[in-house]
Amino acid sequence: MLTSAYIDHTILKPDATLKQIDQLCSEATEHKFATVCIQPCHVKYVTEKYQVRVCTVIGFPLGATTTQTKLFECQQALDDGAQEIDMVINIGKVKDGDFEYVQNEIEQLAKLVHSSGENKILKVIIETCLLSEGEKQKLCQIVGDGGADFIKTSTGFSTGGATLDDIKLLRQYSPKNVQVKASGGIRDGAFAKELIQAGATRLGTSSGIALMKDIPSTSNY
Repeated sequence: MLTSAYIDHTILKPDATLKQIDQLCSEATEHKFATVCIQPCHVKYVTEKYQVRVCTVIGFPLGATTTQTKLFECQQALDDGAQEIDMVINIGKVKDGDFEYVQNEIEQLAKLVHSSGENKILKVIIETCLLSEGEKQKLCQIVGDGGADFIKTSTGFSTGGATLDDIKLLRQYSPKNVQVKASGGIRDGAFAKELIQAGATRLGTSSGIALMKDIPSTSNY
């Protein structure tokens, strides 16, 4: 069953205005969405104005910044009041087979997030559309070993978004304590329900209102 508690109500487009952020937060409050997912520059504005759970993104959308840069960005987001952090892994390191680097980065961010207070969550975006099946399976293990709370499919800014097959794979190969977040291209209520049935416990989408009302969405994320 699709409920609002599954949804990270999202606006990550680069031209998002404060008026749009206000609308997002008002909708999240009304519909009791799990979080609002916003860019780091908007975190402090939202936490000072609204009583909503705030998720933000780190190393977004390419994941190619250094670990130290991601840690700095993460610390500032936490200081500004973020409660959930969605980080992007270094995909090039995956392609190089340097899984030690990837796990070490996750471990450092998980430690930072979890030490900042209760109920703080780290999600790890692996950008499934760019990965082989073997890489996805390996990353399920690494995300779990690194201490993250969620493995997440996509940024929504690459060549593809969430698929049913990917959600099934991530659920199958991830440890039981690691949850699965589907994101990218979730604009249809029926598809959202299928993703949940396949194992997703969180959906990242800018179409939350349309999903709850079961109407067509015009959003492109």
